Amino acid sequence: MEQALLIENGVVVTMDDSRRVLKNGHVGIVNGHIVAIGEGRPAMDHGATRIDASGMVVMPGFIDTHAHAGHTLTKGLGSDSGQWMQTAGTIYARAVDTEFWAAEAALSALERIKCGTTTAALLFGGGPDIMRTEAPDAAQSHLTTIAEMGVRELLAVGPNRPTLTHAYRDFSGGAVRERIISPMEQLAVCANLIEAWRQRDSRIRLAVALPVFTGEELEDDAVVTLCLAARDLARSKGVPLVQDGHRNGSIAANAERLDLFDATSLLAHCIDLTEPDLAALKRSHAKVAHNPSALMSVYGRCPAPELRADGITVSLGTDAAAPDRPFDMFRNLFLAHRYHARHFQDDAVMTPLQLLEMATIEGARALSWQDEIGSLEVGKRADIVLVNMRQAHLWPAVDPIQRLARFANGADVDTTIVDGRILMRGRKLVHHDEGVILDRAARAFDRMMERLGDA
Repeated sequence: MEQALLIENGVVVTMDDSRRVLKNGHVGIVNGHIVAIGEGRPAMDHGATRIDASGMVVMPGFIDTHAHAGHTLTKGLGSDSGQWMQTAGTIYARAVDTEFWAAEAALSALERIKCGTTTAALLFGGGPDIMRTEAPDAAQSHLTTIAEMGVRELLAVGPNRPTLTHAYRDFSGGAVRERIISPMEQLAVCANLIEAWRQRDSRIRLAVALPVFTGEELEDDAVVTLCLAARDLARSKGVPLVQDGHRNGSIAANAERLDLFDATSLLAHCIDLTEPDLAALKRSHAKVAHNPSALMSVYGRCPAPELRADGITVSLGTDAAAPDRPFDMFRNLFLAHRYHARHFQDDAVMTPLQLLEMATIEGARALSWQDEIGSLEVGKRADIVLVNMRQAHLWPAVDPIQRLARFANGADVDTTIVDGRILMRGRKLVHHDEGVILDRAARAFDRMMERLGDA
């Protein structure tokens, strides 16, 4: 049965090639696709469900290109980042079961829905060294819940470092068991997960995650073997290769030794890059996920404006949701501006439009999803958010792009739509009970903390 939706009377920020802003615009949607967009009265069947967007901006949903699964239930655990990292690492390896990953996924999706992030790219686990791919169960639990919540996601699954040994506690089957698995065995699990979800849900995609290795580490044959196997798996399956934590020569070292990157590769942080790093990025056409609120942006600088000027795709990520940052992409729009304006001592660096590009259409390009999402255009999937602009901190009603990038926050999102399906309207979830999600997450957190005490 045809499902039609009509959004009308809003300021439509298209993010199309012309970056059109329609002052009294409409967007028509049929079966999840945008079929009409323009100004004035729409010519659509009166049977469509209608949303009056008066006083609102209608825009593409945000695309967060770097975050972590698991982190929403580790907030506040540790007096500083070092303590938090140690605690989170223990939690992911020693204190969680499949229900933790399901409850955390629902909470993560809830936060994204409420702040207008319709797509996110997440690493599955606590960073590059404690990936939960010793078995498929945890990732299956996460992905099944994400599909139920209705958001769009790219989940990066991969191995741990071969130079470290991690023992996982397995809580399935009643008795607690210790489990040690090799990185190459983890890659086999990843291959099976990729195949299992290839045709299961069009909103879910997988990627191969790989730890970042320095030039010195690449002298280790086991490291090289793992990197080549991960690279070949990603290319054979036609999925992106994702890495978290590039800095100071690591891109060039991996490109030279391994030919690791191509146009589908997504490299997070990219701080303190060298000239060979920049050359490798341009040569390979790899994409960058810039995370201005992340700890790595404290330790060094991602040259996002310079990379963009060189034609390199730079997207925006939150690195959420812990130890000290939410999924709110509006916050990262502002942080990115101040981060680079302070560096150059020039307030004109990173304009509001450039920032919004990084969080929408450039984010889609970074995930190789630009043909379907990232802008409001006929034929694309209807991933749309409505932002309530009739508020004191967003008034008067001047330039909508500037107000979005400088003044708005996640709590201003009124409506979130993914694939033409309304997930939130008037800040209320349509298909799920927010209280139930919060209570489920609290139970999973309490159980995790009990196990942490025994870890």
